[in-house]
Amino acid sequence: MKHEKFPGMISRSEAGPGDGGRTGSWRVLRPVIDLSHCIPAKTNKKACFTCWLYCPDGVVSKTIPPKIDYEYCKGCGICAEECPGKAISMEEESSFINKEKSQGCI
Repeated sequence: MKHEKFPGMISRSEAGPGDGGRTGSWRVLRPVIDLSHCIPAKTNKKACFTCWLYCPDGVVSKTIPPKIDYEYCKGCGICAEECPGKAISMEEESSFINKEKSQGCI
């Protein structure tokens, strides 16, 4: 008999961004990076990236400056909580939706 790690479990998709991981319209808070407090952005060096390291969904890029893929971000706030420079704040999603609607983005 073949031993399975999780018998009867079938993976529907590979790990990483995909249709199954899209956030949709239910996110309440959105992380926003203040680049004037972000260590990699201020120093222009690949340093820190604590937000990238702690993000459970892997939606923070390891670039200068770091970017957040809002299509997959769940708004959990772990990045903001862990940021040593306090460069990430959690802001109401509704304010962004209203702004995007007024600009014709939605």
